[in-house]
Amino acid sequence: MSEANASGDLTLDDDAVVWSVPREEISERLASQPLVIVMHGRGSHENDLASLFPLLPGGVVYASLRAPLPGAPYGIGGWTWFPPGEPANPSLETIDAAGRAVLAWLDRVEASFGAPPAVAVLGFSQGGAMSIHLMRLAPHRFAAAVNLSGFSVSGTVPGDAELAARRPPLFWGRDEADPVIAASGIDRTSAWTPEHFAVTARLYPGVGHGISPQELAEVSAFLREVLPVDPADQIPAD
Repeated sequence: MSEANASGDLTLDDDAVVWSVPREEISERLASQPLVIVMHGRGSHENDLASLFPLLPGGVVYASLRAPLPGAPYGIGGWTWFPPGEPANPSLETIDAAGRAVLAWLDRVEASFGAPPAVAVLGFSQGGAMSIHLMRLAPHRFAAAVNLSGFSVSGTVPGDAELAARRPPLFWGRDEADPVIAASGIDRTSAWTPEHFAVTARLYPGVGHGISPQELAEVSAFLREVLPVDPADQIPAD
């Protein structure tokens, strides 16, 4: 199950993960193919962004996670990565807890199936915030991040200095008129990310708080560029 374990730490439901390949093939695929961790937005679920797998590059293993907290206590459906707080700026304590849960899940994956040649993170809205924050928590573990309509959070994380030294690639896509993400969060992210990432920033007018076909095409091009994908596999996933 998701939620907290006996020690109070958050845990992810391993059985809820939606993989882009059959489970019996995960070890074989991860021996040569990169892994992209996919994280949905607030009030959604693991099957939401899994629908994008066929539109993303082949030669990559995708794993869509379920957030650890049920949304019902916060007046929403589905699942959430962290409780509501200041708009577009959850507390470090709550997003750190979610990040540690993802890192623990990745530890279990690598112990069970082997370590892939590279790992990237991709998320939408809250999941986009998670993609940036995971890079801050463990910059040595991730090759790149994709932040779709998400944001960075305030405060200092121990991995920030290493992240600034490495400046790994970050794709940030959004609508300038996004009706959901607070302007303060956009302003903070615009100022903070270029100091810590090599940012590819794109605007998609008219998308609102969503993802457009053009955005997906540019995300796919980004992933093909930053991940070790065999050229023979650089076609959309089956």
